[in-house]
Amino acid sequence: MSKAENITRRSGSNLAFAFFCLPKQKRRDISTFYAFCRHVDDIADDSGLPTEERRARLEGWRSWIRRSSPEEEPDFAGEIRELIRKYSLKVLHFEDILSGVEMDLQQVRFQTFTELSEYCYRVASAVGLISIEIFGYKNTRCRDYAYHLGLALQLTNIIRDVGSDLANGGRIYLPLDEMARFNYTEEELVQRKYDDRFIDLMKFQAERAHAYFQKAAESLPAEDHRSMKAAELMREVYFKLLTRIEKDRFRVFKKKYRLSRPEKLWIISRHFATNLA
Repeated sequence: MSKAENITRRSGSNLAFAFFCLPKQKRRDISTFYAFCRHVDDIADDSGLPTEERRARLEGWRSWIRRSSPEEEPDFAGEIRELIRKYSLKVLHFEDILSGVEMDLQQVRFQTFTELSEYCYRVASAVGLISIEIFGYKNTRCRDYAYHLGLALQLTNIIRDVGSDLANGGRIYLPLDEMARFNYTEEELVQRKYDDRFIDLMKFQAERAHAYFQKAAESLPAEDHRSMKAAELMREVYFKLLTRIEKDRFRVFKKKYRLSRPEKLWIISRHFATNLA
């Protein structure tokens, strides 16, 4: 097993969970790509490294995805370059991902959803746009599907991780103008004040996530349902996660919401039963 596959397996993420349904070679290729995403995100989050060192390592990846530097590069950088060649992937999308994680190196604040949506595009939709090239598709509308689904997944992550993001360098991914609309201050968020204003603010965020889930579902061409089965598993898992958080009234300061392995297996079995029907 390659180092990239080990990174993916150890992550225990929902993305890694969804890959099992792919043919062996595509599973290996998407695992390599996911390892890149996991690796650069871990660099940005490594508080044990000075910020400038983290920035330098991310900048190194901008070079490594284009050309070999065997004395310095991670040992799966060559595999990433091979993926780019094999699937004619856009280097720009890799650079978007790097630009997205770099945004986490400074104090994380977003004045408006327009600013936040650019971040979500870079760290999630760009990942989706690369992933669908590896999955393979027939209809170019799949690119709209990848864009909308990426936003839906990332917005769900933001809702789920409000508390843990505060603990990770005081990061705030809720648009500040929307916090002001609900008369909920940055200081109150840092203090983890849980009241009706916070719940209403989070309901507003969840409604937006639901809208992007709906847009994704509407954008998926019928002829590409089978090739997008891994992405559709992700959509189902994250949609269920979002609805669970909503039903529990967004207790994200005290709880870490996740689906159990049996719940994920149930989603898989239902998904495949539907496809076979």
